Amino acid sequence: MNDLSGPAMHAGPGGASAAPPHHDGAGRRIAIVAARFNGEVVERLVDGATGALAAAGVSQDDIVVVWVPGAFELPLAARAAASGGSFDAVIALGTVIRGETAHFDFVAGEASRGLQDVALATGVPVSFGVLTTDTVAQAMERAGGAHGNKGRDAATAALEMIGVLDGFGAPRSDRATPREHRH
Repeated sequence: MNDLSGPAMHAGPGGASAAPPHHDGAGRRIAIVAARFNGEVVERLVDGATGALAAAGVSQDDIVVVWVPGAFELPLAARAAASGGSFDAVIALGTVIRGETAHFDFVAGEASRGLQDVALATGVPVSFGVLTTDTVAQAMERAGGAHGNKGRDAATAALEMIGVLDGFGAPRSDRATPREHRH
């Protein structure tokens, strides 16, 4: 069995880690693309994400937040951020709340698919922090309420995926280089 060393390359019983490793974010540049629709909820997700990044050592100067109209527009903005070579990861944050029509299904599904497509096409981690809930109350519970802050979780996942890709020796041509090496 081959063992890929590094902080992101460990597993506990059953292959799942009991506690995710801490990832040093120093020198990493992170883009956050956030949807303005359901803005009160999304602002709380952004606060959670930026707080988690700062706690991991990412400088405020290395966090760029870009607002887009809604969740449907997140993939295009994420693609622009991931393709530019300036960011180590992209965090997509938004909230889609079910209504009385099928609109929810189209927006949530396409946002999810589009963000995954960006990650696979660019090799840059794109963390999915888009809430899909039935009510505003459920969204608020997941944006700093009883169910935690999914923005914080998305930021932690983004940092972990940077470490995973680094552990595999993934080429950094499509990802930003550490800050001290950037021109």
